[in-house]
Amino acid sequence: MSAQTLPPSLQATLAKLPTRPGVYLMKDARGAVLYVGKAQNLRNRVRSYWQKEDTPGLGQHLIRSVIDRVVDVEYTLTDSVGEALLLEGNLVKRFQPQFNVRLKDDKSYPYIKITLADDFPRIERTRKLPTDGSRYFGPYASASSVDEAMNLVRRLFPFRTCTIDIKDGVRALQRPCLLYHIKRCQGPCIEAISKAEYRADIEQVELFLEGRQESLVRALRDDMKRASDRQDYEHAGITRDKIKAIERTMESQKMAAFARTDLDLLGLARRDNQAAVQLFVIRGGKALGRDVYLLDTPRGTTDAEVVSGFLLQYYGRASNIPREIAIPLEMPDAADLERFLAERRAAGAPGASNGSEGSMSRTENLSVPRPDAVRVARRRARAVGEASPVRLVVPQRGERRQLMRLATRNAEEMLAREQARWLADQGKTLGALEELADALSLPGLPGRIECYDVSNFQGSETVASMVVFEDGKPRTGEYRRFRVRTVEGPNDVASHREVLRRRFRGARPGDEGSAEERRWAMPDLVLIDGGKPQVGAAKGVLDELGLHDLPLAGIAKEREELVLPDRSEPILLPTTSQALYLVQRIRDEAHRFAITYHRDLRRKASVRSKFDDLPGIGPRRRGALLRVFGSVKRVREAPVEQIAAVPGIGPALATKIKAALEA
Repeated sequence: MSAQTLPPSLQATLAKLPTRPGVYLMKDARGAVLYVGKAQNLRNRVRSYWQKEDTPGLGQHLIRSVIDRVVDVEYTLTDSVGEALLLEGNLVKRFQPQFNVRLKDDKSYPYIKITLADDFPRIERTRKLPTDGSRYFGPYASASSVDEAMNLVRRLFPFRTCTIDIKDGVRALQRPCLLYHIKRCQGPCIEAISKAEYRADIEQVELFLEGRQESLVRALRDDMKRASDRQDYEHAGITRDKIKAIERTMESQKMAAFARTDLDLLGLARRDNQAAVQLFVIRGGKALGRDVYLLDTPRGTTDAEVVSGFLLQYYGRASNIPREIAIPLEMPDAADLERFLAERRAAGAPGASNGSEGSMSRTENLSVPRPDAVRVARRRARAVGEASPVRLVVPQRGERRQLMRLATRNAEEMLAREQARWLADQGKTLGALEELADALSLPGLPGRIECYDVSNFQGSETVASMVVFEDGKPRTGEYRRFRVRTVEGPNDVASHREVLRRRFRGARPGDEGSAEERRWAMPDLVLIDGGKPQVGAAKGVLDELGLHDLPLAGIAKEREELVLPDRSEPILLPTTSQALYLVQRIRDEAHRFAITYHRDLRRKASVRSKFDDLPGIGPRRRGALLRVFGSVKRVREAPVEQIAAVPGIGPALATKIKAALEA
C-alpha cells in the first residue's frame, strides 16, 4: 500500500506529524494496537513505512503483515528519546501488540518489597509497584526465585512478618508470637527493640539484597567486637554465626574473574516465535542471580530488536541498574538505549525514589545510627536526577566472553524445556500427531517416532543418534547412539545406510516380548535428518530388509520441508502448524544427542596417551607406573630394570613397554 492509496484520514495524520521525538501506535480497523514504536523524529520515521521497501526496525515479514492493516496512527510527544523508550515499554506492556517483542507474563513478575514507610518495616513478596515509599528488589523471573531469596534473608536476619500496625513508642500486643520466642523476630510489637535498632537491621537486609555483603560483614564484625567488649557474649555469638552464614553465601556466589565488578550479562536464544534471555546479575564480583526470561517474538524480528525489547521492558521496572550491561550483539540504537538506562539508573528503584514520599524514606534512613561501615556504604546512593552513565558492551574475548557463552547455553536449555512443556500438553500433542499423520498420509497416528542424525568433525569420529518419541513425548531410556564403523570421511548418506541397517537388521513387526525387544520395537514413522539423498539411502536399506511399508520421511534443513521417498515435491507445513513444531523438536533432540556423543568421544581422544595403547597395560598397572614415575616421559627415560621393579610389571612386560614407548 503506497502513501497515495491510504485512507484520507490516515493521509491527513501523516501530513501533520511533528518532527519531535515521541511514541506512535499503529491501529487496525477495529482500533486494536498492532505495533508500538518510538522515534527521534516522528514525521520521518512513521512516514518512512509507506515510502521505503526496507524499513529499519521492522523486517520484511512485519512490513507485509502490519502496514496493509494500518488505518490509523496515534502518537505522543516526549521531551527526549529516553522518555520515548520508557513510554514505549509501558505501552507494550499495556496493549500487548501482536508485532512487538513482549516479555511473557511481564505483569506478574515478582519483587521483594521493604515497606520503608512503616516505623517497623516488613519484608514481603509483591507483584505491584505503587509509589508508597517502599523499596523494591527485582524483578525476579519466578516466584521460586523470590522464595529462595526470602528464605535466605529470613535465616540471616530476624524481621517481623505480621501485618499489624506497629507504631514507635506504642505497645501493640501484650504477648509476642512464637517467632519472637524462636528468635525469628525482634518483637517490635512488645517494644522489645527500638525503632532505630530495628531500622539498622533492615538496612543490613538492604545491603545483603544489593549484593554489598563485604560492607555488611565489616559492620557485623565491628558489632561483634563491641558486644564482646561489653561482655554480651550471646549477642556476639549470634553475630558471629550470621557472619559465617553470609561468608558461605559470598563464597558460593564468588566469581574470581569479576572481582569488584558490577555487571548484568544477557545471553539470547531463539526458536521460531519464542526467545529466552538468560540474565546474570553480578554485583561486587558475586553472582547474585541467574534468571531466564521468556519473550514472544514475531516472525521476522531481528536479534537486535529482541534484545532491545527486553532492555526496555525489564529495565523499565528494574530496581537496580549497573553501570555496565553485557549484551550478545551490537545494537544499532545503542546510544538511545544507554541514555534511557542512564535516566532509569539516576531515577532509582520504582516506588522508592520516584516521588517525594520515597525520597523522604531514603533520606530518613541516612540519619539512623548504625556502624560506620554501613553508613559509608549507604552514602554511595546518588541523588535523583544526577548523571549516572550506563554502557552497553559486547564481550569479544576472555572470561566475559566465556560467561556470555554460558548464558547463551542456559537460555537455549530453558527454551528447549519450555517447548517440551508445550508438547506435554496432551491436547496440543494429539493435534500435532493428527496433523502430521494427515500431511504424510499415514495409516494411523504415529505413536512411536524414531529420528536419526549423523555427526562428524572433519570426517573423523563419525557417530549417529537415534531418539524415540512416543505419543509426542521423548522416551530418553530408549535413545541409542552409534559409532559408524565402515564409512571413512564425511559421508552422511553412507553413514545413514550403515546405521539403519544395524538398527533394523534383526527387527520385525510385533517383536515386543522382552524388555530389550520392547526397546527396539518397530516405529510407526522413521524421520531422517536430511534431504533426498539421505532419504533415498534409508529407503534402500528398508527395502533390502523387507520393510517396504515402514513410513519414512526426511527433514530438509533449509526450509524445514518434509521429504518423502516416493514423492518428487516436498511437503511444507504451515509455520503455525503444531505438527511442524513437533517435527522440529524431534529433529533438534536427535541433533543434540548426536553432538553430545561426538563431543564426548573427541574429549576422550584428546586426553589419550601412549599408556592407553600399551600391550598388557590396564588401569591398575597404568596407575602403578604413574605413581612411581609420574609421567609417560619419565617411564620412557627409565631403564628396563626400574620399570620391571614396579609391582605387577616384571622384566618381560617391562621390555615390551620400553619398546612400545620408544617406537
